[in-house]
Amino acid sequence: MGETSAAMANEISNWQEVAGNWILIPPQPRAMLHFLGGAFVAAAPSVTYRWLLENLAAQGYLVVATPFINTFDHEAIAEEILITFSQALRYLDRRVGINDPYLPIYGLGHSMGCKMHLLINSLWEVDRAGNIYMSFNNYPAKRSIPFLEQVAQFSPALEVEFTPNPEATLTLVRDQYPVAHNLLIKFRNDTIDQTRPLADILVPRFPQDTTVQLLQGSHTTPIAQDIGWQPGDSFSPLDALGQFVKQEFYRDLNQLKQCLLTWLAHLTPAPPAPPLALKRKGTTAP
Repeated sequence: MGETSAAMANEISNWQEVAGNWILIPPQPRAMLHFLGGAFVAAAPSVTYRWLLENLAAQGYLVVATPFINTFDHEAIAEEILITFSQALRYLDRRVGINDPYLPIYGLGHSMGCKMHLLINSLWEVDRAGNIYMSFNNYPAKRSIPFLEQVAQFSPALEVEFTPNPEATLTLVRDQYPVAHNLLIKFRNDTIDQTRPLADILVPRFPQDTTVQLLQGSHTTPIAQDIGWQPGDSFSPLDALGQFVKQEFYRDLNQLKQCLLTWLAHLTPAPPAPPLALKRKGTTAP
């Protein structure tokens, strides 16, 4: 990352906590990113995804990161996320005036956060200009939760699964997901990625507007943080090694950042925003 970009990110790194969300507001926002993280790191997105989100904010993207705690009821989590995010929108509109004029909203998810965005878009009437899915993960509970499979072996009667389960989730996406513009990102060394079955649904449905990218990195690339290696007064072999590791570290992160920025920059403006009231699909307004 260049010195100019690093300086801009430092200037933007003033996180605000608003109604359960963590928000970064650049001077002149060009669009809004609603970020949802992975299952075990989503509770503190301003910490675990700090480098990536602050660098996106430095390029003019207002970031709203909504924390959540994983439970078996993923539909309930998605609804709570949407309610919490709606409160952030109200704050930005009434207190800051950010939503006037309207900013397009893009969903940005990592791992389980991808599933949350898919459920939100499939089950509720929300407005999204597009969605970005990094390292989509949709495994069943026994594979997702440490030691659950081992416990189940000793308790055959124990039947636990996420709601909706993996198959039902993909069925919802196939039947009800409405967003045409999608970016799916898979990392080469990600052994738990499930982008393929999601791409098999979205690419045929939106062949002109769904992009699949294969990048260097692993499942943890989006949560990587700055390596603060500073050379000593005299540049030693250890300093050379430290600089090499730092360059390799930034290579994958920068490639991810540039991929996100390039895709976002080429999208057309979104339509006007709907009312902020939470409305489930298939229901009529009171």
